[in-house]
Amino acid sequence: MSQRLPLYQIDAFTDRVFGGNPAAVCPLDAWLPDDVMQAIALENNLSETVYFVPREDGAFDIRWFTPAAEIGLAGHPTLAAAWLILNRLEPSWDSVRFHNTAGDVLNVTGDGDLLVMDFPAKPASPIAVPDGFADAIGLAPKELLRGVYNMAVFEAAGQVLGLDPDLNFIKDMEGHGLICTAPGDGYIEECDFVSRFFAPDMGVPEDPVTGSAHCTLIPYWADKLGQDTLHARQVSARGGELFCENAGDRVTIAGRAVLYMEGSIEL
Repeated sequence: MSQRLPLYQIDAFTDRVFGGNPAAVCPLDAWLPDDVMQAIALENNLSETVYFVPREDGAFDIRWFTPAAEIGLAGHPTLAAAWLILNRLEPSWDSVRFHNTAGDVLNVTGDGDLLVMDFPAKPASPIAVPDGFADAIGLAPKELLRGVYNMAVFEAAGQVLGLDPDLNFIKDMEGHGLICTAPGDGYIEECDFVSRFFAPDMGVPEDPVTGSAHCTLIPYWADKLGQDTLHARQVSARGGELFCENAGDRVTIAGRAVLYMEGSIEL
């Protein structure tokens, strides 16, 4: 017997379609087999497909899949899932709570046209720059750090915009992916810092906008700039805007989202 599942595509961290980062959102009554969820994510071929299942306490369990693998934390699809719940599925609600497989509690609250995500901070620590890094990435970083992700800090926004890195080098690095970041000074659109994110090891050559990377970016730039409220831009080709706040062991990441497509999956 065939099964029909609802599927939405929502652009996150933007106020217009064709901007930000598109996420596939699949609400479920119960989990599908892992291999089916992975196959759907591969078929969707977006940075992430997010699934969520209701809990008895009114919250939701949530899981995220790239085209290549399940991942432990993801921001833009969480924003997209929250938009769907608060705007379509439960429009009388003003907040929603998710639980991931790692035991994190992720709260998302509406604030006007923004959705504010409360995530765990994931600070990184300085490491030595590996041999061949500058040649592979195109420029020597001011600093290289590693936490959940590798993070290279550069002097200027224009340097980050101009990078054309060797994705195979990034894929082979210890740790996951590579955040490239710099102060926002001189960028054409005002902000405190800019970033790009490359994750070829997870099947995502360059992610358009990466909420989870800001769990590392926010504590770093809050310390460097001496301010806890930060306006960020991810300067991929699609681009995204994030409104951030450092809160010690937590960070808040706010953005907008818009519905692009609504349909169904036939299994």
